[in-house]
Amino acid sequence: MLTLLHSFYPTSVLLKFGPLTIHWYGLCLVLAIGAAILISIKLGKYYNISRETMLDLAIYLIIGGILGARIYEIFLEFPYYSHNLLAVIKIWEGGLAIHGAIIGGIIAAIYFAKKNKLSLIYLIALVVPGMAIGQAIGRWGNWFNQELFGLPSNLPWSIPIETINRPFQYIDSVYFHPTFLYESLGSLLIFLFLFLLTYLWRKNLKLKQAKIIIFVYLFSYSILRFSLEFIKVDQTPIFLGLRWPQVASLITIIISFIILLSIFKNKVKSKTI
Repeated sequence: MLTLLHSFYPTSVLLKFGPLTIHWYGLCLVLAIGAAILISIKLGKYYNISRETMLDLAIYLIIGGILGARIYEIFLEFPYYSHNLLAVIKIWEGGLAIHGAIIGGIIAAIYFAKKNKLSLIYLIALVVPGMAIGQAIGRWGNWFNQELFGLPSNLPWSIPIETINRPFQYIDSVYFHPTFLYESLGSLLIFLFLFLLTYLWRKNLKLKQAKIIIFVYLFSYSILRFSLEFIKVDQTPIFLGLRWPQVASLITIIISFIILLSIFKNKVKSKTI
């Protein structure tokens, strides 16, 4: 695998059938969504939520997540999209921001929960492990698009980037950090931990446990994303010396930590009373 990463120049196109073009990024996105749905259906039984309900929820989350991810990306890169209006719809070329997907997914989940009179906390808790595995799979689309890579690197697993895709300041460099791989592996570990938590608590999944699962996901993924942004070289707005995804991640880290701390403090108090 490391040899393949270090020596292979991927192409964004998987197959062409006349005017129809299938992109690797699109395939990775479909596989990510499929894996997330399957995991969520499996975990749904621990929350007494039926397969049919999960499939209905998936439709809302897919639409909300993709719209949120695209709108967020357009907002961050508005100067580019304002001069390239057709690029707005070309999601197969990349440009789906995970923070936007989370926001869009939460909005969709709120609407679905109210419509079906279900617990929003339980819905989100059973979905986030699937989100983590989806992120682990979906990030490989960035490799095929040769985007969102890191600083130049001579490590054995560094990836070659075509000249046309290199930032101007690194035009003479060939190999770069595969940040997609780092995030994919990190997301896989987060998924395994969340899945294990859900399984261990399967007979006693109360609101408290569900909240822990949600905010452990937000906390751990935000730390992962905050850390990786230090070596990324793609253009993004800067605020107070930090890249914008770091700002969003830092806010999420602080909020998640405070909420987790309050949950565990209440848990300790209830045991001592």
